[in-house]
Amino acid sequence: MYQYLNGSIVDIQPAYVVLDVNGVGYLIHVANPFRFEVGDELIRIYVHQTISDTAQTLYGFSSLREKQLFEKLLAVSGIGAKSALAILANGDQQAIVDAISQNNVSFLTKFPGIGKKTAQQIVLDLKDKLADFSPVGQVSLPTSDVISEDDPELADALEALSALGYKDRDVARVKKTLVKEPDLSTDVYLSKALKLLTK
Repeated sequence: MYQYLNGSIVDIQPAYVVLDVNGVGYLIHVANPFRFEVGDELIRIYVHQTISDTAQTLYGFSSLREKQLFEKLLAVSGIGAKSALAILANGDQQAIVDAISQNNVSFLTKFPGIGKKTAQQIVLDLKDKLADFSPVGQVSLPTSDVISEDDPELADALEALSALGYKDRDVARVKKTLVKEPDLSTDVYLSKALKLLTK
């Protein structure tokens, strides 16, 4: 029904953002809410809407390509919206496309809610349907050995991992590494955590 919404971000939570569009606040579930910033700047979020007996839900994406990959993942038997978002939260769309194209089941099983059978189904259903996805650059992140004791940005990133479905033990494991980083933004912490979890 909707292709995109233009508005300004008024709230960011670990599982969603609220986009104000002409005085109406849209709650939009996104893979990484901390990519966005609260402010008056007008932005465009591409959206996918699902309607069930109990809810109408919007899922948001920073690009049309990301939305299209989400919709391809949703078409796979056994993949729900939460699992598809968890896969996209990695931020490296090309790594996901490459894993599917190269039958890399072990890469796909590192995401929450994706077992071996589901990963094989993703490969089977999508292997020949991703040719139109062009390479997407990967962000390189700074590293440091500085220890940060009280870091709300790190806390938000860890909460976002839980919202994506990662188990407490996995969150605790990456926390040990991330706590040694300097005060980074929540987005960078989350990106680093997702890369650690998918190694």
